[in-house]
Amino acid sequence: MDITRSSSIFIILLVFVSAVIQTKADSVYCSNPRSRCYGKYIECPYECPSTSYGNYKAKVCHVNCDSPVCKSYCKHRKPDCNGPGSACYDPRFIGGDGIVFYFHGKSNEHFSLVSETNLQINGRFIGHRPAGRTRDFTWIQALGILFNSHSFSLEAIKAATWNNEVDHLKFSYNGEDLIVPEGALSSWYSPEKDVKVERVANKNSVIVTLKDSAEIMVNVVPVTKEDDKIHNYKVPSDDCFAHLEVQFRFFALSPKVDGVLGRTYQPNFQNPAKPGVAMPVVGGEDKYRTTELLSANCLTCLYSPENSSNQQMTSMTEYLTLDCTRGASAGYGIVCKK
Repeated sequence: MDITRSSSIFIILLVFVSAVIQTKADSVYCSNPRSRCYGKYIECPYECPSTSYGNYKAKVCHVNCDSPVCKSYCKHRKPDCNGPGSACYDPRFIGGDGIVFYFHGKSNEHFSLVSETNLQINGRFIGHRPAGRTRDFTWIQALGILFNSHSFSLEAIKAATWNNEVDHLKFSYNGEDLIVPEGALSSWYSPEKDVKVERVANKNSVIVTLKDSAEIMVNVVPVTKEDDKIHNYKVPSDDCFAHLEVQFRFFALSPKVDGVLGRTYQPNFQNPAKPGVAMPVVGGEDKYRTTELLSANCLTCLYSPENSSNQQMTSMTEYLTLDCTRGASAGYGIVCKK
């Protein structure tokens, strides 16, 4: 009798605790009129009820407002180099279509990764060419972003040898150096609150959120001795080629989006990467080359500061008409705390 009663009490308590957890879960309002889930409130799962945590190692709630299913899910907050939208290694991309391809570019040059009328993301490539090779080994060393008539950049600082206790990230906003304090979960917002930088580890790992446009997860890593041995990079002793591992999430891209990675999100894009090839390399350097990290002057670039300003005004109007006024923009929607 006592065992049965104790079991009943335990079940009641379990149900009560579960209900409390679920009632405290965040919900996300999809605020971008161009997204598939526009106008919907999507609740976070009880396994990860919050879009942010004090423990940077914990999974957090994510909502993709451009997904046809309009559901939330749990994920870690660092780039997945085997997931869509990633750009890692030397450099290996996985497109929005899920197809793996390599784009080598050229050392010390800049290339358009994503180009929209209101968003431009460029990458600076670094590398070297050992004797006897016909092309450079390259890695993405920096990202340059034009957004809402502003500019933002982040880059991996050059280092002779790698030290995990040193932060190798450098930031700028509108041409001025930007300091994001070290320490997990420290953050910085632009004055208009349309750009957010959040550290997800004490050093060398951040998430950049562009309101209603993109989320960019970034790690800084070196070329390791193991990598050097496997790929025969022959890196010099005075440079560990600190570079970026990146994964992008985009919200409501237009069908005309372009760029090395951006074009793979076009609805009818035919990927030129040859299936079944160990390293399917695609070209197009001349089409995507920009003169600087923060410029949009490539042959296929679409970015226009005028269109970007119009998009910013539309986004602000939408934000001001929301019912959920207590939350803060998470880039993919408005987070509503219960």
